[in-house]
Amino acid sequence: MDARTGYVTQMNMDLDAAIEAAAEYEFDYVEVMMDGDTERRRLDERDDDVRRALDDRELDLMVHLPFGGIDLGSPFEHVRAGSVAEQKAAIDAAASLGAEKGVLHPTTDAWSPAWDTSSLRNNALESVRELVAYANEREFEICAENIPRSIFRTHEFSQLLAETEASMTLDTGHARMDGRDSGGIASVVEEHGNRISHVHLNDTRQAADEHLPLGAGDLDFERILGAFPDDWTGTLSLEVFTFGFDYIETSKRHLDVLLDER
Repeated sequence: MDARTGYVTQMNMDLDAAIEAAAEYEFDYVEVMMDGDTERRRLDERDDDVRRALDDRELDLMVHLPFGGIDLGSPFEHVRAGSVAEQKAAIDAAASLGAEKGVLHPTTDAWSPAWDTSSLRNNALESVRELVAYANEREFEICAENIPRSIFRTHEFSQLLAETEASMTLDTGHARMDGRDSGGIASVVEEHGNRISHVHLNDTRQAADEHLPLGAGDLDFERILGAFPDDWTGTLSLEVFTFGFDYIETSKRHLDVLLDER
C-alpha cells in the first residue's frame, strides 16, 4: 500500500491552525470540510492565502463537499436541481484551490413513508452522474460516501458503483453502523477495493457514529487495511470528532504504525 494520509477538519477549527497541524504531524494533505467558516464563499475570499499556506507546507488538498441542507435524491425536482447547483459551485471553489477529490453524500431527506426507495435512489444516481461529469471536466474526483440509515449504505453501494463512475469513500464507522464488524468492513474492501479511492478512518466502541481516535474503539484496522490490494494508492483521512489536535496526532501515530507493518 502506497497511501497518502490526511485528516478532516471539524467545525469551528481554525483553518490556518489546521493546515499548520497537518504539516507538523507530517500528513500529506488536509481534507477541508466545506461548511460553516470554510464553506465555498468564505474559501473563495481566502483563495490566495489558503493556496499559499498549503504550498508553503507542501500539503495537498482534499475536501468534504457540503451535505447539510443538500438533497441529491429529493423527489422534488427544484430541490434536487438546487442541490446539484450548490455542489457544482463547491466543486468550482475546491478545484480553484487545487483540490484533487471531494467526498459526496448521495443521500435524501425525503419523507420515507411517502416515496418509493428505489425512485429516491434513482434520483440520487442521476445527480451523482451529473456531478461526476461536471467534476471530470475540472480534473476533480467525486468520492461518494457510504452513509448509514440512508439510501446508500454499504449494503446498497454496489448499485451506485455499477451505475455511476463515482469513486467510493469508505467510512469505517458508518460501515459499523450498518451492522458490520471489522471482518464485514474488510469484506467491503475486498469487494470494492478497485473503486475505493478514499477512506474515512474513525474508531468506535459500538454501532454508533462516535468518530473516535484510532485505538480508542474496537475496530481492527490492521484487518481492514490489510484487505486492500498491495498496490492500492488511495488516500486515508482520519475523521475524528475533536477540536483538540492532540487526538489527531495520537491517531496519526497509530496509523503510521499500521502502515509500517503492511
